[in-house]
Amino acid sequence: MKIRKQFKFCSGHIVRNCSSERCRKSMHGHNYVVEVLFTSDKLDNGDMIMDFGLSKGTIKDFIDGFDHCWQMWTKESPEFKGFIKENSDRWIEMPTSPSAEQYSLMFLYVIDKIIKATDFNNGEGNVQVSSVIVHETDTGYAESFIEDLKWVDYTLDDIKLSKQVQAEFQDPKMFKKLKKAVKSNTKCFFNSKIDQQIKV
Repeated sequence: MKIRKQFKFCSGHIVRNCSSERCRKSMHGHNYVVEVLFTSDKLDNGDMIMDFGLSKGTIKDFIDGFDHCWQMWTKESPEFKGFIKENSDRWIEMPTSPSAEQYSLMFLYVIDKIIKATDFNNGEGNVQVSSVIVHETDTGYAESFIEDLKWVDYTLDDIKLSKQVQAEFQDPKMFKKLKKAVKSNTKCFFNSKIDQQIKV
């Protein structure tokens, strides 16, 4: 069984080295739709894999961080990166090219880390993110699966978020907490314990 939660963001980029001349040479943007699919080995006390509401915290914050934001490959020239950072409060420096494929893989990677750093408290089982779909246009999307994490050759430290992006998180220290938890293999996000109205 799987559940799906959808998110949206609007942002801009240049996809260097791709085949389309407009995409590789010109600044442009898209209205992205992101689908995150979760699975588990059991249902929780509310007969759910995971309450949809739980995805509205750190997971929503991270994806929303890309909204109204310029994403750029860290291999861009120092001059170009400096121009963006000087003229835009919201930017993300990615360790990969900002293609739909890499967005889906990066979201999968980060959400997997978030889930593993979360202490679930309502009888959830082994909740996992199974795939992430990123729709770049109405006709094209990329999907990454959990087994594709073998392609990730970077860490959370390689994803650079501007101060403004982080300041707009519900918890501005969220990303720093996540990085620390991953390094120490501990939990840093704690869901509330739920009173059971009906005992089973």
